Amino acid sequence: MTAVPVRTLVVWCPDWPVIAAGLAPTAPAIVLHANRVVACSPAARRDGVRRGQRRREAQGRSPAVQVVERDDARDARRFEPVAQALERFTPRLEVSRPGTCAFAVRGPSRYFGGDESLARQVHAAVRRQLEPGWGAYVRVGVADSPSAARWAARTAEPITVVPPGESAAFLAPLPIAALERPELVDVLERLGLHTLGQFAALDPADVVARFGAEGLSAHRLARGLDELPPASTPPSPDLEVAHELDPPADRVDTAAFVAKTLADELHTRLSALGLACTRVRIVAETGHGERLERCWRHEGALSAGAVADRVRWQLDGWLNGSAATRPTAGITRLVLVPDGVVAATGRQLGFWGGETAAADRVTRAVARVHGLLGPGAASVPEWRGGRGPGERYGLVSAAGVDLAAPRSVVPPGAVRAPWPGRIPAPSPAMVPVDPIPAEVRDAAGHPVGVSARGLATAEPHDVRIGAGPWQPVEAWAGPWPADERWWDPETHRRRARWQIIAAGRAGLFAVEGGRWWVEALYD
Repeated sequence: MTAVPVRTLVVWCPDWPVIAAGLAPTAPAIVLHANRVVACSPAARRDGVRRGQRRREAQGRSPAVQVVERDDARDARRFEPVAQALERFTPRLEVSRPGTCAFAVRGPSRYFGGDESLARQVHAAVRRQLEPGWGAYVRVGVADSPSAARWAARTAEPITVVPPGESAAFLAPLPIAALERPELVDVLERLGLHTLGQFAALDPADVVARFGAEGLSAHRLARGLDELPPASTPPSPDLEVAHELDPPADRVDTAAFVAKTLADELHTRLSALGLACTRVRIVAETGHGERLERCWRHEGALSAGAVADRVRWQLDGWLNGSAATRPTAGITRLVLVPDGVVAATGRQLGFWGGETAAADRVTRAVARVHGLLGPGAASVPEWRGGRGPGERYGLVSAAGVDLAAPRSVVPPGAVRAPWPGRIPAPSPAMVPVDPIPAEVRDAAGHPVGVSARGLATAEPHDVRIGAGPWQPVEAWAGPWPADERWWDPETHRRRARWQIIAAGRAGLFAVEGGRWWVEALYD
């Protein structure tokens, strides 16, 4: 039986960490995490500040910018009044992160006069909860699936309602980068697929054969469907975990300690069944019979730590909220319900069973880093392919990688099927983040270049790296020319690489358009 997509409404409050910090949209402000910008106010954005920039670069673009450190608990606590304001439309509200929430519209739409009317009322309700000036930035999107509704909410219009059955047509002109999967997007663009519509037109069987499960998931998103087919049956009640609190807890730290134990128990129970949780429902009961309930969703699988974090944020929002929303008694019972479960990815065990000690230490170390700096703070190398050392590997977040499983950064077959024009082994030991400018000249003092036939115009005699002194060339090899993406005028590149030894140090040099730079250094 084919699963029917769930028509969904998504509310998005852009720059929520800035809103939660109590800053005005007219004031240049940034929110930092690990010395990088994770959110910025509209005023800062007009000055050229963007997400992902380092603190110094952001302050250079906007000298008067206010700097605030990220606080996930604060963001969740400040978002709770918005979530409670939306409970008048539906009790089944789903929070993906502070600032973004969603709910199915089938019932609410009928009651409130249709999708358009419902979206307008939701938009007005959210605006009333925000500080003056921020209401103009609230976005509401309605479409045939949660993913399509998220894209609809990210348009320039305050309210975007995609008619039923037209989500695929709405998504078709969006750039392929909207999938937010850099590795997959890079391959698709090199294959000539630049929009979601072009990708969605491919046969699903061909996508699975070429890109596997990740490609199929992205293909479903491009077609306006859920990333994973909806579950046909609700999770078993046996998966729920609960704990009675005696005496009742009226402090966040007390209740959060219980939540951590419940999260570990839930994760262990699901792992034993080969399942992973993508959506968890948090239920709290108080001594006066009040029942508080909120659903949190994650695009990937929720780890035990991620579940514990979301429970702590939610408890903070309930117990430290305003007098109008705070429960009138302490929490006497806490329940975690895995509303959404998927099959967990496999894990390769040791030869005699169990995990290796090294893998276990790596997993604990990465979990510790994520606990201190947040999810995504730790990265691992991943092979991507390419001719230059800076192109063959990339860093991806360790949050979605099974570190206990055997993993090689070089996939099987990489050596048997090299990229034409790639430099020969051995590979350089150090690749700078930003290429270092350089100059290479011949014995007559003229710049060395590469002819149209890919041959050196002269032998390298002297090199200079950056603003340093000229150094005589002791040995050299090359060039290795590469004419890349000749079929696309916008991304076409023609360059050549050289191996040059100067002052006892070997480096990989590259020249393109008459400009030289050091691409990597050998050990």
